[in-house]
Amino acid sequence: MRTYHCFWLLFWAGQPHQSFLTPLSKRTSGFPEKEKVLVLSGNSRQDLHRSKRSWMWNQFFLLEEYTGTDYQYVGKLHSDQDKGDGSLKYILSGDGAGDLFIINENTGDIQATKRLDREEKPVYILRAQAINRRTGRPVEPESEFIIKIHDINDNEPMFTKDVYNASIPEMSDVGTFVVQVTATDADDPTYGNSAKVVYSILQGQPYFSVESETGIIKTALLNMDRENREQYQVVIQAKDMGGQMGGLSGTTTVNITLTDVNDNPPRFPQSTYQFRAPESTPLDSPVGRIKANDADVDENAEIEYSITEGDGYDMFGITTDKDTQEGIITVKKALDFESKNLYILKVEATNTHVDPRFLYLGPFKDSATVRIQVEDVDEPPMFSRPAYIMEVKEDVPLNSVIGTVTAQDPDAAKNPVKYSVDRHTDMDRVFNINSGNGSIFTSKPLDRETLLWHNITVIAAEINNPKQSSRVPVFIKVLDVNDNAPEFAMFYETFVCENAKAEQLIQTLSAVDKDDSYNGHQFSFSLAPEAASSSNFTLQDNRDNTAGIFTRKTRYNRHETSTYFLPVVISDNDYPIQSSTETVTIRVCACDHRGKMLSCNAEALIHPTGLSTGALIAILLCIIILLVTVVLFAALRRQRKKEPLIISKEDIRDNIVSYNDEGGGEEDTQAFDIGTLRNPEAIDDNKLRRDIVPETLFLPRRTATARDNTDVRDFITQRLKENDTDPTAPPYDSLATYAYEGNGSVAESLSSLESVTTDGDQDYDYLSDWGPRFKKLADMYGSMDSDKDS
Repeated sequence: MRTYHCFWLLFWAGQPHQSFLTPLSKRTSGFPEKEKVLVLSGNSRQDLHRSKRSWMWNQFFLLEEYTGTDYQYVGKLHSDQDKGDGSLKYILSGDGAGDLFIINENTGDIQATKRLDREEKPVYILRAQAINRRTGRPVEPESEFIIKIHDINDNEPMFTKDVYNASIPEMSDVGTFVVQVTATDADDPTYGNSAKVVYSILQGQPYFSVESETGIIKTALLNMDRENREQYQVVIQAKDMGGQMGGLSGTTTVNITLTDVNDNPPRFPQSTYQFRAPESTPLDSPVGRIKANDADVDENAEIEYSITEGDGYDMFGITTDKDTQEGIITVKKALDFESKNLYILKVEATNTHVDPRFLYLGPFKDSATVRIQVEDVDEPPMFSRPAYIMEVKEDVPLNSVIGTVTAQDPDAAKNPVKYSVDRHTDMDRVFNINSGNGSIFTSKPLDRETLLWHNITVIAAEINNPKQSSRVPVFIKVLDVNDNAPEFAMFYETFVCENAKAEQLIQTLSAVDKDDSYNGHQFSFSLAPEAASSSNFTLQDNRDNTAGIFTRKTRYNRHETSTYFLPVVISDNDYPIQSSTETVTIRVCACDHRGKMLSCNAEALIHPTGLSTGALIAILLCIIILLVTVVLFAALRRQRKKEPLIISKEDIRDNIVSYNDEGGGEEDTQAFDIGTLRNPEAIDDNKLRRDIVPETLFLPRRTATARDNTDVRDFITQRLKENDTDPTAPPYDSLATYAYEGNGSVAESLSSLESVTTDGDQDYDYLSDWGPRFKKLADMYGSMDSDKDS
């Protein structure tokens, strides 16, 4: 049977910050039985005897916020296998092991290295074990224990809000709920009174109170009036430790606003108001404003004004300005100084939203007297009617009077009036008016069919003061007379078939009349006398304002007569009778056996039948396909004719010239004639390329002859610019060889004639100093030297 041993936890009793040890009553897997174990507590020893190990000490208590300079002692671990010879080693693991908690591996003493804060972490779970130093094997099973951090009162209560805002209606009863404030304490609520919060009021008495346990703020004073004071600032304190001395506290501010209720009636600041209104004041125009004051606000201050009595009850009205809560007195009927010049009204102001709770304060309305004085003004003339309607026949003679308008000065002076027509309403000057008596007469002929109504405006102005004028509309209706003859309702152009039968209907005629008829139009139709006997057609009046044209013979020949003109006389039955002669055009056409027209032209018989639409489309598509084929064929053939720029590898372009002589350098003037470059006349400009077929010939460009003293470099630069801007220059690369090196070359002369040494004696290291353009030569000759050395 395998033997198990256990740890015993020992605690120092004489430390400033004590640790506490509590047992767990039961473990599912305990250590093997020991008849006797030793537990140290201070300087005393006690022997504990038990028959079976079914419990162990596994809980420490440690105070938070340790302020000592040394590490805080937690407790001691001890194994009964420890003989004191240093053969055992204690190890610690778990929450904070090795950092926050350290253990002396020889003695088992546990210490805390930092200040602990219960609010950050209240419990630490660790595991301890004793192992043999030599073998590294555990001599005890791993034991788990807990370190609980005991709370101290190190956190003051904190309110959930820095500032609370609340509102209650004014005139509220005592004890009315306002708002509830809440403070929390981060300390342990299960340990002492560190987290027990009590509320109290520091500012805001005697208006408000707070419940100490709940933080509910209530009203403490009766009938708080918003009109006297609207804003209150209350300071609430929350203190822990149950409010005892030494407890920590926090405060918050509560802003309380009294909301308005309708507890104030409207009041007029004065009992009588006086206004003046000219008698010419337009209807619905304001005469004056009155206002009743109400100490309330918003909807509680809304006022409705009304006129309750007075001799001007039906002459004036009053409305409420919703923005200013003023009563606006307006004119309902026209004022007349000559009839009445003083009105007395009684105006009442009433709250629209009355609170029944405050009716005991009195009626929520007030009244005032309004006196309105009507002032006399020089008024314009007044017409006897607001508008005039007149009628006149359209055939009335010129200068006939059709009606009269009347206006007079309403003032006591009764100034004379003159009349005129507003020509903006009678641009054609069809009517005129007698300026003295207001009679209207015609000045131009009238036509009802052209214009049925004439709407003109007549102006009446005082002779002594023309600025005083008024206007009246005059509506003139033109009555109809029978002065228009009836006519066809449309233009008739009909046809008759060559194979038509006699008495066959070919057209039905109808007529219209521009004149108006009270009993309805009655038209009669007949052929003109000159066509009644000799016509090939007959006309039948249907007695319903229509007539039919019938054929008189059996067949018609369009080759003999292609068109017939049939004159028709149309008459009405009004007085005086009006008639007109209209002409119907009848064409002779070829028709099928069902009477459907085929052709009306005589020459159509000799022309072949035209192609159908489908045939025309097919022909058009064939033409398009043929054109596309021809274009593609021409493009392919043209592409095959073009030869490549270089026919073979043996073909070398003309502008690459090969010479068999080496040349004598710059001093050798016999090898190359420099005059050729200076004389463009010697160049064969007409020489063409042999590798391609010329398509466009450009005239050769003649360049100016260079001066004899021109430097060759300048000459070449000039020719280069000319070729760059020449539109006839070939668009391919050209290789030009020049026997002129130029002055100031960094490489100096490259002529092999100046080399006085052999290749074996030559040092080519200087090629590396000439730059990147000579890097290839430097690599080639440098490698040759290295091969020789090897």
